[in-house]
Amino acid sequence: MLSDAQRDFYAENGYLMIENAVTPDQLDRLRAITARLIDASRTVSESDDVYDLDKGHGPDSPRLTRIKIPHKQDPYFWEVLRHSTMTQVLNDLLGPDTTILTSKLNTKAPGGGRAVEWHQDWAFYPHTNDDLLAFGLMLEDVDEANGPLMVIPGTHRGPVLDHTSNGVFAGAIDPDDPAFDREKIVTLTGKAGSMTVHHARLLHGSAPNRSDRARMILFYECASADAWPLLGANSYFHALGQRKFWEDLQDRTITGKPCLTPRLEQVPVTMPLPPAPDTGSIFRTQESAGARSAFAMD
Repeated sequence: MLSDAQRDFYAENGYLMIENAVTPDQLDRLRAITARLIDASRTVSESDDVYDLDKGHGPDSPRLTRIKIPHKQDPYFWEVLRHSTMTQVLNDLLGPDTTILTSKLNTKAPGGGRAVEWHQDWAFYPHTNDDLLAFGLMLEDVDEANGPLMVIPGTHRGPVLDHTSNGVFAGAIDPDDPAFDREKIVTLTGKAGSMTVHHARLLHGSAPNRSDRARMILFYECASADAWPLLGANSYFHALGQRKFWEDLQDRTITGKPCLTPRLEQVPVTMPLPPAPDTGSIFRTQESAGARSAFAMD
């Protein structure tokens, strides 16, 4: 699927833009399911296991920051990940055996949908190796006004930056960190059906949606099957029990098969502890820890 030039660009810069990652029919169906889920949120008054609500949310005007784990809310989100151009890109970059860590549908509402402060995904979930990435499938056109993803190329080859604030893991860097070079920021915009790819160690964020249009991006966070989590895996194993843990591992397999021999590499690791007061989502983690906003300074 990917050319040698695209692979080399990803290795050097830590991101890619892929056009037409799904077919028009797939895109239409994903949009229809998303609209149904958003409409169903009208009866929800507090954030729960499905929805993260934004300020001003109500039955007459649903405003969300996120639909949580969409591939568990409707099986079509899982089907598209496994049977589309996305699948081919995944195998090109991570190999034949891949697994999903999580998914999320970030639905920035018009006129102020919340920012995601600058961070590295790797800071949240270090693994035995760093063959991890995130896809961001645009369900609507994304431009500079409605809160696009922004990245700093090459930062995936550097250190894990400090993501703490006020003594806890904040899930965001300090805007004054010398590694946060605003001059190098690249803004990733595109038409609906386009997809961003970014390495788990790449520094990235997104500004508030200041437009009059929604910004809906479906994110899948994926890993090579031989990348095993360093935090919580043992307690998760004992909490579920051996059989259910094995079933869950199989359920999370996107392509190929589970790997029972983790690949250990010399990668930079800092555990995301102590936890923030509220770890319900990245938005709550950043807000409850008092993370400084890089976007408030713009």
